[in-house]
Amino acid sequence: MRTCLAAAILLLGAAIARAEPAPGDPLPGRILTCGGGVIADIGPRLEGDTTFSSGTSVSFRNGGFQVSYDKVPAIINSRRGDHVLICLVFIPAPCPPGDARGKIYTTTNLRTLDSWTLPDSQHSCGGA
Repeated sequence: MRTCLAAAILLLGAAIARAEPAPGDPLPGRILTCGGGVIADIGPRLEGDTTFSSGTSVSFRNGGFQVSYDKVPAIINSRRGDHVLICLVFIPAPCPPGDARGKIYTTTNLRTLDSWTLPDSQHSCGGA
């Protein structure tokens, strides 16, 4: 019995090690899956807004993007190059063919341990 338990623990440990997020992971595609990323840029929602009064945006090296109409301190306190964990928490449906907007991700900055939950677009699928 101990041999089986030890083997199961070793297999579980190996599976967890392989599932570890890496900075170059693609965006997760299924709800409640996560991947690693790196912050590429942080800025206001609208160009030219130096006070973030129009909201906040963040983009990632893997092509991900999140935006808010609010000033999000967790994003503003982040830096380019920070490693993050990005988890997909919502996919809108039904959506018109070819309109993939509106996915919501929870992102955790692994340097600050601050998190935020935001959509990938200002409008959900089928919106403006």
